[in-house]
Amino acid sequence: MPELPEVETVRRGLNQLTLNQTITGGDVLLQRTIAYPFSIEEFIESIKKSTIKSWHRRGKYLLAELSPPSTWLGVHLRMTGQLLWLNRDEPLHKHTRVRLFFGEEQELRFVDQRTFGQMWYVPPGVAVESIITGLAKLAVDPFSPEFTVEYLANKLKKSRRPIKTALLDQSIVAGLGNIYADEALFKSGILPTTICADLQSPQIEPLRTAIIEVLSASIAAGGTTFSNFLNVKGVNGNYGGEAWVYNRTGKPCKVCGNVIQRIKLGGRSSHFCSQCQK
Repeated sequence: MPELPEVETVRRGLNQLTLNQTITGGDVLLQRTIAYPFSIEEFIESIKKSTIKSWHRRGKYLLAELSPPSTWLGVHLRMTGQLLWLNRDEPLHKHTRVRLFFGEEQELRFVDQRTFGQMWYVPPGVAVESIITGLAKLAVDPFSPEFTVEYLANKLKKSRRPIKTALLDQSIVAGLGNIYADEALFKSGILPTTICADLQSPQIEPLRTAIIEVLSASIAAGGTTFSNFLNVKGVNGNYGGEAWVYNRTGKPCKVCGNVIQRIKLGGRSSHFCSQCQK
């Protein structure tokens, strides 16, 4: 599933390629991809002639600010979604769900194998959160000034959940997912099974710092491609080769040489080094 660095990589690519470009039309190949409005014809007519002013990211959501003012296009990639900037004559991938046309030659194509991804049009005068309701549940962004040591400590201090499970809760940290939770816990020296309430105050600051550092490193590498993530130009992310523990089960720890282990927590795989993490 694309996490914050992958979504941020897509956002930056979209801002390089689509700003001030006008949507001239589109085609919806899978109706349920459009979460709002419920009519495909209304969706296409609503976005037609809109100009992309800027792409924003909130957690794992992409939000295109459109002109006319106060209108938005929202996208969530979910598990397997890809936004690809392509020539119109490029052969259609069998998992293509939505096509947005720009001029006579280019298009933004939403490809989604598992079909969980969604798109929304938010009309003028309507609060974005009232249409894309998942936004209202998001916590602060890890790169926000509000993501302080005090904020993180307050969110965790009363929880009896394992820290790994808590970090995946989007109401605690927006955008953090399985890959980077593992990486941040390794860098901060905390076992994924540690109960949040048992964390000591001196552990919170290294954890906050590690979250920001691993996300920043992955963004710099263009995200992680372990399955099907591609940026808007169809290029794989490179962070996978830099990972400390994620997807390295049975391999030696890059720090101490101990074997990387994998367990299941809350139905998700957790990778760790029992020597470096306590």
